[in-house]
Amino acid sequence: MILELFRLDGKVAVVTGAGRGIGAVTARALAEAGAAVACVARTREQVEAVAQDIAAHGGRAIAIAADVTRQEDVVRIVHQTREALGGLHILVNNAGGTGHGPTARISEEQVIGAVKLNFLAPVLLTREAVPLLREHGGAVVNISSGYARVAHVGSIPYGGAKAALEQATRMMAMEFAPSVRVNAIRVGAIQTENMKRNLLAAMPGIGESLAAWTPVGRLGVPEDIAAAVLYLAAPASAYVTGKILDVDGGLVMERSAMEIIATAERLAARRSNRSSGDDA
Repeated sequence: MILELFRLDGKVAVVTGAGRGIGAVTARALAEAGAAVACVARTREQVEAVAQDIAAHGGRAIAIAADVTRQEDVVRIVHQTREALGGLHILVNNAGGTGHGPTARISEEQVIGAVKLNFLAPVLLTREAVPLLREHGGAVVNISSGYARVAHVGSIPYGGAKAALEQATRMMAMEFAPSVRVNAIRVGAIQTENMKRNLLAAMPGIGESLAAWTPVGRLGVPEDIAAAVLYLAAPASAYVTGKILDVDGGLVMERSAMEIIATAERLAARRSNRSSGDDA
């Protein structure tokens, strides 16, 4: 009985940013649970590959090449999903990124771009989807970031936009209740191809440091987030709305000064031991 609450048979989902990373894994997970999935991203080849992979494994999916920051594309996403798949029950606002860098060098255009992609686009797509979601008792899942909560040098546009998305999540949950549930996932350090290319490769050792600072002892993987999306999209979470779910291995939490010092000392000792072993 409980396992049935995680099934999505007969449901239709839209997943933005579905061409790779968290979005692609999430699209496949929802399809595995029984949903028909509209895979949305700007790069047609990527979403077509994901949709074809879902179909090859017995699922049902379509690919929609679209830019979620363009209002005409937002309208088209909802219309095309309804026409091709017969409705809309689940919306996963996963597309995001950009807006990182020292504040002294960030441009106005970069700030506006980060806000449009990480905050405005999810709000406008949700607004467009709500009439269909209301017909079936739908669910919206927004993908946020630990940067919405923690202080960081640089990344003000991105962190500010994600913080705004979290507040929008709470407010939309109130506005569209009771027929539409709206929740968000605040992700931690997740090993996507983008992270490997832009962070791990650029800063050798940062992955080890992040894992050491994470209580579960490892970096996250896209499947960690996809599993949480499935929960928030499925009947299993029917009594959950307006919530921000942390899926970060415990990375973002209040810690005592003693714990911060102890973690730093453990990491330093680990590096020292490894260095000594290399020298030997």
